[in-house]
Amino acid sequence: MFDLNQLRCFVTVAEELHFGRAAARLNMTQPPLSRQIQVLEHIIDAPLLERTSRSVRLTPAGRSFLPEARRILKLAESASQVAHRIAMGKTGSLKIGFTAAAAYGFLPELIAACRAKLPEIDFSLKEMVSGDQLEALASGQIDAGLLRPPIARPDLASRRVLAEPLLAAIPKKHPLATAEALSIKDFDSQPFIMYSPYEARYFHDLLVSQFSRAEILPRYVQHLSQIHSILAMVRAGLGVTIVPAAAASLKIADVKLRPLKLRTQNPVELFLVWPREHENPLLPALVDIASGIAASGTPKD
Repeated sequence: MFDLNQLRCFVTVAEELHFGRAAARLNMTQPPLSRQIQVLEHIIDAPLLERTSRSVRLTPAGRSFLPEARRILKLAESASQVAHRIAMGKTGSLKIGFTAAAAYGFLPELIAACRAKLPEIDFSLKEMVSGDQLEALASGQIDAGLLRPPIARPDLASRRVLAEPLLAAIPKKHPLATAEALSIKDFDSQPFIMYSPYEARYFHDLLVSQFSRAEILPRYVQHLSQIHSILAMVRAGLGVTIVPAAAASLKIADVKLRPLKLRTQNPVELFLVWPREHENPLLPALVDIASGIAASGTPKD
């Protein structure tokens, strides 16, 4: 089979129709150039050039072979460039898992920043609960995840990218909706739309710890996993709830969001997590971009 150097020699001679000029373009002498053309013709088993002492012309086979030779060279160059850009972390694909609440704020900001700095990256995004993300990271189904703590896995690296406050979510006509801010004790004995202890374990356990610390007991009237579904129940007047600040972007009608006074100002944490040993050269760039967003916008405890 012919090689790329032979094709390059043939294309250059075909464009110049002169061995001397072609050899100069290729930074070589005429004898080795002529040998490359001869070897190529032998491999193809057809003459590609008609040579005389005065001129060089393409044969019919040469005219037919020229566009194909150019196409092969272009494909080879493109493949080389793609491989180089992937190795340099400038192109390729990233599979990212995320919790539903991450999509309300941090995830869109992260993807927008990545597209601005690395426009050739393809993203595959998959909404998953934190536990499923940890398993997907271990099995290689995703390259990185935006998930909730705890992350006690020695094979995984992590970086906190968001710490945000909790907000009280109150039906518009509820007496508490008129307050400028609420305390956790205001929820004592209130009908409360609670997070599922399984699908939304992080928020469930976070609120249970807050209620226990304040020595109060809301009346749980429903357990749901998705924040938008929980707020829909609040809108219907079925109870009150507590949501992360990012949920304000949902702008649910007839639901009033009020600041919540807590000992910890920003208790809701989100982490970017990725395997310590990985083969995706894009991951360092993703971590750097996420860290930059966190450093510039994440409130501090």
